[in-house]
Amino acid sequence: MDPAEGPGALGFHGDEEIIEVVELGPPGPDDLADEMEDVDFDDEGAEEPDAEAWETEDDEGLEDGIEAQDDSEVTFSLHSASIFCVSLDPKTNTLAVTGGEDDKAFVWRVNDGELLFECSGHKDSVTCAGFSHDSVFVATGDMSGLIKVWRVDTKEEVWSFEVGDLEWMEWHPQAHVLLAGTADGNSWMWKIPSGDCKTFQGPACPATCGRILPDGKRAVVGYEDGTMRIWDLKQGTSLHVLKGQDGHQDPLTCVASNQDGSLIMTGSVDCHAKLVNSATGKVVCVFKMESVAPKTPTSEGEEPESNSVESLGFCNVMPLAAVGYLDGTLAIYDLSTQSLRHKCQHESGIVQLLWEESSAVVYTCSLDGVVRLWDARSGKMISEYRGHSAEILDFAINKDASIVVTTSGDHQAKVFCVQRPDR
Repeated sequence: MDPAEGPGALGFHGDEEIIEVVELGPPGPDDLADEMEDVDFDDEGAEEPDAEAWETEDDEGLEDGIEAQDDSEVTFSLHSASIFCVSLDPKTNTLAVTGGEDDKAFVWRVNDGELLFECSGHKDSVTCAGFSHDSVFVATGDMSGLIKVWRVDTKEEVWSFEVGDLEWMEWHPQAHVLLAGTADGNSWMWKIPSGDCKTFQGPACPATCGRILPDGKRAVVGYEDGTMRIWDLKQGTSLHVLKGQDGHQDPLTCVASNQDGSLIMTGSVDCHAKLVNSATGKVVCVFKMESVAPKTPTSEGEEPESNSVESLGFCNVMPLAAVGYLDGTLAIYDLSTQSLRHKCQHESGIVQLLWEESSAVVYTCSLDGVVRLWDARSGKMISEYRGHSAEILDFAINKDASIVVTTSGDHQAKVFCVQRPDR
């Protein structure tokens, strides 16, 4: 996923990467992959992209005198520029892959920060990285659209392909199948490592975010024009299209689904989060966020303060959903009453949020470089973890919620131990 829409942008739209894929039982691992038809590769959308890296001012926007406190257990320091993305291997949770503005991606051990291997060959900022559902493969994608896949145990590259400018990338939850969205509006699906390919043609504007639903048969993709489509991955057809009043008024920034895939939530630059029934394609409700405090009137020519939905996700154990906003608001919504339950305020913008797999605890990372844990039942902050000297750009949680791995504009990835005896 492209973390920004241009140099110097700090919107972080689309840098949510894969939130958390819940592995289900049947269909079997390769059912979908086996059903994919061979498709001839063509050059559509693979024209030479503009390889302009995303430039961030490392420490700009942070308050002077940020604490030198470091709560982390391990620091990974091989990157020489901002680190945009991180994923943990789903099978063992012992390996991390990180990608950065230095055109590099590394696979390394979480317990000691030891490098396993470099995913070499990228010529642009690596903005997407992730392991397959069984941790056999790791994929890395850069802004210019070069995607590479390595076999983890042999450390050998097994596949690569070039598309248009890359917006996001995700592995299938049960098969060796990779899905990616590009700036030309297409979504691409490949069987790995054979490379059998399908494309899903969207509107002529960037496919800004996407998610494969837990059934493994459908995917939801959001677009810059505010539309959202639910695709049938096997047939290659669009099942539902939300546009106009049903869609968003501004580009989509993130999408998520609940554990059984019955509900989808979409977030947008228009500050709305929409809850959608995935079977019918109907909007169930719209969550609108009013500003916490009235904005001070801006003098002529001054930009008004912007706000947008940056990240969202569903709780697995209670009917709750969380939405994180650029103005620093974490909103906890009650799905059964479709109402706002808690509003948790951060001093700076939320970049991403993640729920613990088996509790009502939600994690946020923000532009102030801090990870915070919130109890969604009470709306109270449980704890916070510091150590970065710049904004956190991405983070991941392991399955038992004992560690958090963060990446930052300070060129470092850090591992925080967050397990508490009382949880």
